[in-house]
Amino acid sequence: MHNTPFSATAMADRVDPPFHAALARRFASLSPAAGLLAASDWALHLAASPGKCMDLARLAMHQSGELAEYARERMTAGADQQARLGVQPAVEDRRFRAPEWQQWPFNYLHQSFLFKQQWWAAATHGVQGVEKHHENMVAFAARQWLDIFSPGNQLATNPVVLQRTLQQGGANLLRGALNAADDLQRLAADQGPAGVEDFVVGRDVGITPGKVVLKNRLMELIQYTPTTAAVHPEPILIVPAWIMKYYILDLSPHNSLIGYLVDQGYTVFCLSWKNPGYEDRDLGMDDYLELGFHAALDAVTTIVPGQKVHTTGYCLGGTMLAIAAAAMARDGDERLASLSLLAAQTDFSEPGELGLFIDESQLRLLDAQMHQNGYLKASQMAGAFQMLRSYDLLWSRLVNEYLLGERAPMNDLMAWNADATRMPALMHSQYLRRLFLNDDLSEGRYPVDGRPVSLGNLTLPMFMVGTLTDHVAPWRSVFKLHQMSPAEITFALTSGGHNAGIVNPPGNERRRYQLLTRPASGSYVAPDAWLETAPETQGSWWPAWLEWLQARSGTPAKPPRMGAGAYQPVGDAPGTYVLEK
Repeated sequence: MHNTPFSATAMADRVDPPFHAALARRFASLSPAAGLLAASDWALHLAASPGKCMDLARLAMHQSGELAEYARERMTAGADQQARLGVQPAVEDRRFRAPEWQQWPFNYLHQSFLFKQQWWAAATHGVQGVEKHHENMVAFAARQWLDIFSPGNQLATNPVVLQRTLQQGGANLLRGALNAADDLQRLAADQGPAGVEDFVVGRDVGITPGKVVLKNRLMELIQYTPTTAAVHPEPILIVPAWIMKYYILDLSPHNSLIGYLVDQGYTVFCLSWKNPGYEDRDLGMDDYLELGFHAALDAVTTIVPGQKVHTTGYCLGGTMLAIAAAAMARDGDERLASLSLLAAQTDFSEPGELGLFIDESQLRLLDAQMHQNGYLKASQMAGAFQMLRSYDLLWSRLVNEYLLGERAPMNDLMAWNADATRMPALMHSQYLRRLFLNDDLSEGRYPVDGRPVSLGNLTLPMFMVGTLTDHVAPWRSVFKLHQMSPAEITFALTSGGHNAGIVNPPGNERRRYQLLTRPASGSYVAPDAWLETAPETQGSWWPAWLEWLQARSGTPAKPPRMGAGAYQPVGDAPGTYVLEK
């Protein structure tokens, strides 16, 4: 008899990960167990809540009466009579704004849909005993299913489409069919959406002149060529998120934040992350800190010696910058002059709807899939973002391009959005667990060099930007750094979303922002109170940020050399990593 030790996990370790990876492929990287748990939690608690069920039955009866009364009024009213709506669409809901929707029977159809939407919102919220995460998942799923059957998304029930079809004798549908065929062909050939070929990196976007002064296995560091005779002595180091190509901050010349800063007399450096492959699977958050931020900072302080550095982080790049700055404060490293955090979260207790896709069940499935691939595919992340903004990114596009036959003209921001990136398996798993799932950073558990960092150590002056309609980093979540850091914080809240709110050059008077500075160690003001008191300004927040930077910068002098010492130029901007697919 062999005395072999028994392992209770031997089969689980061998069999379960590939099985979970297969599940992920089958269910579009979404955990079926998480969905079933959420649905069961909601359904069982709803079944055990007779009062809630009676309320929902009463609501359904009331809505039926309202809808019947609305139909009676509209059938007997004159054509020019103002419609009384049974239920008003949300302010941000643009689906039924066209005047054609006020005509019978389409007014009845859209009102019926909105009543259903209202009922399901009541049914999925306020069920006692349901875990909050499960409640949010069920409510989100209900909205997604309802949107599929929205009358605005169907040929036969969309009056705008029907009118266009009659006017053009069906030519719009023919163009739509050709658009669909072209999109399918492009998808099969991995060519990107129509029009991206007009925005080539290095030719049309990402064209601010500069040199690559550092290249390692994880990033390239670009130093931009000065355009002014004198520059402020303090350089600016920009840290973009690793989930995106850096040129979101260097689009067409009129939309380039980097170009704007260079033209205003700053020496600007920016990281360009490598698009990882299978061989990079074991790169983690510590590698991104060491080979990314710290390597770049060492280069910047060598090229511009004796000067502190203005640091800027966008999205998760800002999160990483806050982590790095907190570690530097802990260790007595005083090389930073300021922090600017653009749409960057440091507290993930309320991450917004992105949190719907983050729980232990979901992460286990992703971990198994990434273990096989070595990375998270760009399409997986893009799919999640598309679901968060299904009307803007999916349904409105399908209606416009396939039913109305109208291609939306491609622009630099849309082309950039289609140029997605991958993420190494280890790093992606670490930041999802440590930041989103466990919220280690805001709770003082996030380790750097084996020791936790505290955001309470951040005392540098900070400029923060939140965007009003951000689905990725909700501005109230971004705002929470006020609770954790005693630093002087200037907070700007701008119109727009996660990307368009940041790519916000001067000249667009339709944009607006609110701005208020809390002094160092000042009293905390809740987000809603801040919203009521912060003064509003028309236009872009960029000049306000520039003024803030200038107040903390020295007198302009002769620009530094392009590269220095061990950091000699190795190529022209935009480098090679940004071109990798």
